[in-house]
Amino acid sequence: MKGEGSYVPPHYIPLEQSDSSQVVDNDANVGVEIISKGGDDGQWSSGICACCDDMQSCCVGLICPCYLFGKNADVLGSGTMVGSCMTHFIICGIVNALCCVLTDGALLGLPGCFVACYACGYRRSLRAKYNLPEAPCGDLTTHVFCHLCAICQEYREICDRNSEVTHAEVTAPTIQTMESSSPKE
Repeated sequence: MKGEGSYVPPHYIPLEQSDSSQVVDNDANVGVEIISKGGDDGQWSSGICACCDDMQSCCVGLICPCYLFGKNADVLGSGTMVGSCMTHFIICGIVNALCCVLTDGALLGLPGCFVACYACGYRRSLRAKYNLPEAPCGDLTTHVFCHLCAICQEYREICDRNSEVTHAEVTAPTIQTMESSSPKE
């Protein structure tokens, strides 16, 4: 078969971006679409379920979402890192545990609604700051059903648009050895 392996699939373009993208003709008269990532184009730089694009924020958001939430709030200027982190931890962790223990699990989802109400205000301020659409659905609905994904998406958006926010660099510690100060007899 002649030309095997030369097929290149077209670029994926979300429906919201299909009208605003440019089509450029190259030498072979094939349309190539150019889409900018992030910036001031009024679109999210990543989707709500694009957590695998940034595994570090995904893991931090899964293991300790209050840290990521606090970092987002701190960068947005809507609160302090420690204050927002502790508020998220108290509402999500402690109140959720108490509801589970005191009601035998009957009110397990109730604290999640409080966290969503608290977090959607930060998402709204992020959208206002960067002129982003309310996507994939409303702020409250996004945080009620996809809270951890929403926090990770907000963090990725802040990192993509703000040059002073960087990912934490994780390095292994230096090798340490213990030596006794007293000579052996």
